[in-house]
Order: sequence, then C-alpha cells, then structure tokens
Amino acid sequence: MSAAQSKDIAPDLVFAVLNEAAIIHQLSASMLLKALPDGLQIAHFSVLNHMARLGDGRTPVRLARAFQVTKGAMTNTLQRLEARALVRIEPDPEDRRAKRVFLTDAGREMRARCLAALGPELARMGAALGAAPFETALPALQAIRAWLDADRNSGG
Repeated sequence: MSAAQSKDIAPDLVFAVLNEAAIIHQLSASMLLKALPDGLQIAHFSVLNHMARLGDGRTPVRLARAFQVTKGAMTNTLQRLEARALVRIEPDPEDRRAKRVFLTDAGREMRARCLAALGPELARMGAALGAAPFETALPALQAIRAWLDADRNSGG
C-alpha cells in the first residue's frame, strides 16, 4: 500500500474533498441548467449523457439504480424523453415484462446541442483556470467515483 493509499487518512480530509465536489456539483448544475436548450431539464440531459457514454439498452431499473432515484422518478424522466422522441422504450426481448431504453438519433443530437450550448462557459472556465487543475483533478475524481460506484454496488 502506498502512502497515498494509507488507512491513516483523516476523515476530515475525505469530507472536505466530498464537500468541495458537492459545491462544484451545485454550481455546475446551475451553469448547465442555464445552458440547456428547449426547456430540457438536468435529469433529462443526465440520462441522455449517461446513455451516450455507456451505451443503449439499459433497463429503467438499472438506470434508476445508476442515478440513485426511485423507479417511478426514472419512469417519469424516461416518459418525458420518449414524448420528445429522444429515447425509445422497447420490450426486453429476453424478458417481455421488462423494458429496454435506447437513444434515438434525435436524443444523440440533443445531447450534442446541450454540450455545444455549454461549450462557451466551459471554454471560459478553462481559459480562466488553465488545463492544470483539470488534468490533476480528473484521475483523482475518477478513482473516488469508481470506489463509490463499487461500494454502492457491493451493498457497502
């Protein structure tokens, strides 16, 4: 075990990092909401982004688990996306009781529009801060996220 992975880490340090991440989330969510086109909400964009990054064909239950929301809340979000033709929901070919969710071309285009709309703010932030904070933070944040994901999935 390296010094960076020591079990002697102070809980206050872990909390301080998670607290900063929570504040960043709140501030960036506000920035995102202002940039989203056509009345799209953050929950809608988040599902489009998740599916574009990780692939189609997930069940509503799996999506709800990934976002840590109720199945009902995810169903509502998916219904709104489906009404806008941004996703299509089909019966699961292996379990007809279940459903699978797929991005449509319009959903992929909407995600691209959202990213383009957010682009100027991201560019402004990048210009103000430079690449170093992002290059330094990304691996650490990915490690924290991976641990939290694994711990959640293990029931820990």
